[in-house]
Amino acid sequence: MKKVYIETYGCQMNVNDTEVIFAILGKAGYARTESMEEADLIMANTCSVRDNAEQRIWGRIEQFNVQRKKRPGTLVGIVGCMAERLKDALLETHKVDLVVGPDAYRSLPRLLEAISPDSPQIDVLLSRDETYADITPVRTDRNGVSAFISIMRGCNNVCSYCVVPYTRGVERSRDAHSIVREACDVFRRGYKEVTLLGQNVDSYLWKSADETVNFAALLRMVAEIDPSLRVRFSTSHPKDISDEVIETMAAYPNICKHIHLPVQSGSTRLLEKMRRKYSREWYLERVAKIRSIIPDCGLTTDVIAGFCSETEEDHRDTLSLMDEVGFDWAFMFAYSERPGTLAARNYPDDVTPEVKTRRLNEIIELQNRKGLESYRRDIGKELEVLVEGTSKRDPGQLCGRASSNKMCVFPAGNLKVGDYARVRVIDATSATLICVLA
Repeated sequence: MKKVYIETYGCQMNVNDTEVIFAILGKAGYARTESMEEADLIMANTCSVRDNAEQRIWGRIEQFNVQRKKRPGTLVGIVGCMAERLKDALLETHKVDLVVGPDAYRSLPRLLEAISPDSPQIDVLLSRDETYADITPVRTDRNGVSAFISIMRGCNNVCSYCVVPYTRGVERSRDAHSIVREACDVFRRGYKEVTLLGQNVDSYLWKSADETVNFAALLRMVAEIDPSLRVRFSTSHPKDISDEVIETMAAYPNICKHIHLPVQSGSTRLLEKMRRKYSREWYLERVAKIRSIIPDCGLTTDVIAGFCSETEEDHRDTLSLMDEVGFDWAFMFAYSERPGTLAARNYPDDVTPEVKTRRLNEIIELQNRKGLESYRRDIGKELEVLVEGTSKRDPGQLCGRASSNKMCVFPAGNLKVGDYARVRVIDATSATLICVLA
């Protein structure tokens, strides 16, 4: 049996895509390996959201080809978003045998059979209906506790800075009952938590001849599988998250009380330029609604520093919004222009690298302070934590996340991975709750 090695870059959706690819290739006679040195097929599942992610892949391709020289006959492939966006450059300037986009994974066995030294293979066609709903992913997580489940693919928002609509195609929602079946399957196999994934989960909408299921209804369907199955989701869009979704979260104890709600900027002027379709005031109203219904809800976000034409006033608006909301944690990045996006076509990237770096550092400094304040507010509280593994810093400690998504470390006691633990918070850093068993 041939062996396949895949490196995965980018978001949780790419992790789930890799699991789908392993399932497809498994039926074609390939076995998964975690050793590149013994692989007959080496692939990278790529992300094009940020430039540094792409640059890293170019370097990895060179390393893959070093391995191919050591083992003649080894094939090298690039799949995912970068494959779709940079198909010509990948085939013309680097030695790869295979380039396959996010909607074409079913074609992998056929393409692999057709590869010859003079004939690399490519399929990057986007689809309006592919969801891989009938494929049971090969789970790649190491702890056997948490599983990702894709509920939709693509995106219709076309934010001006974002390449996703061009690499993953239009939005389409997966059959709700296939999602529930997959969640039931992983629960039967011992998983204690599922994360429902989509570029914008709040716009999930599946219709059949006699049934319509929106995201709130889907959350209820999955939560009702079993009270001991935790349910998470990512990512929400501020313009779409509804009162119904928030109320559904509050109604079910096993739906985790955490929302990742990317804000990107605190300036209404820039939000309009980004085509985010909400204002600063709208965003703050949604946060207020969440906290009125779920007072202990964890909130995390994404922030971009130095988007096109950003002024010092725009930057101060972002800082003031972050100060007002007090996020638990944030992905924070300097803007990097992505070729082909609306921003790249229409707006000059006119904020200097030095100014971007300074503003990003100010954002990071503020978030570190607000994050520490948020975590310290939990000192003295008792929390339920799902044990995920051993602490990286202390083998005598276990770690796991509370419902709010905050990471906790605590003594092992008689606990094991997959157990629920009741802990009391005794100290905190800006990223971890230090706990004892309650």
